[in-house]
Formats: sequence, C-alpha cells, structure tokens
Amino acid sequence: MTFRVAMIALTLLIFAGDQQVKPQSNNSYNGSDLVDKTGDIRKPGDFRDHYQALGTYTVLDPKGDQMHLSYASPGAAEYYRKNGKFADGTVLVKEVFGTDHAQMTTGDAHWASGTKVWFVMIKDEKERYPDNPLWGDGWGWALFKSDAPDKQVATDYKKDCLGCHIPARGTDWVYVQGYPVLASK
Repeated sequence: MTFRVAMIALTLLIFAGDQQVKPQSNNSYNGSDLVDKTGDIRKPGDFRDHYQALGTYTVLDPKGDQMHLSYASPGAAEYYRKNGKFADGTVLVKEVFGTDHAQMTTGDAHWASGTKVWFVMIKDEKERYPDNPLWGDGWGWALFKSDAPDKQVATDYKKDCLGCHIPARGTDWVYVQGYPVLASK
C-alpha cells in the first residue's frame, strides 16, 4: 500500500512539473503594472523579449539618421485587428536608435546603432490620472533617455510629446500605417 501511494505521489509530481508556466495576469496588455499611484510611468524592462514588434520607421535626417522600432504589449496587435483600436491598458514602446552603414553585397546597408531614447505610451480610456500632466488624449505618455534609461524625463505630454503626434491624431495619436501587424490578416 505504501508503495502504491508513493508511486501515485511521484506520478503527480512528474505531471505537475511538466505543466507550462502561465502568465500571472489574464489581461496581457494591462499597463497598470508600469504605473504608480500618481500616474508616473516606468519603462518595461522586458519589452524586447516579451512584447510584439509592430514595425520600424527609418528617419533620414541630416543631423543623423534614426531607426524607430516599435513594440506592443502581448495581445495588443490581435486586439487591434479585431476591434480597430488599442485596448485600454495597451503599452506601446518606441525605441529610437542612431544608425551605422556600410557598403555590403546587398548595397548600402544601414542598421540600428546605439539607443537614443525610448517613448512609452499606455492606453487610458478611463482618464485615471486627470491631475497628472503626462496623461491625456486617451494615453499616458513617457520619455526615457539613454544616459538615464530608468528616469522618465517628460514633464507635460502637451509640450514634450503631442507635437510629434499631431499628424496621427485621426488614428488615436499612433502612426499605425507603419505597423503592418495591425492590418487584418
């Protein structure tokens, strides 16, 4: 009898150890984990590994070309394709790089080189932080520079962020035309 109980316990342990680890949160695009009680936003540390790449913009600038790589929290692109909008709590991260280039067999090749800044936006349909100047127009807005990557430096989204987003006002302040994964499959 003791042998049978031990074998059953061992079998249960083996099966339990074989189960996949599940995320702790059911709402995988919930950005609330990145926001403190006053609305201050921190940059997600694992976005390159766990967020979905949305697309890349190349900005040609005489002062130095840039590559803008954008990511969305898990599930955000699928939700957007189904609903035509970002879900409340969606996190978008844009990582801006400088570029290098060289002649290669494929031609004049350019690649990302050295992060300059990160922009983080969190969709906010509920206007959770009306007294925080970094929240408005349906989003929380944040800016992080490479010399202090964990320090949010924007002070007012209307002054520090919105100006660049004016052309994207009709698409909820996001340049969705550059993100092919948001298009219907």
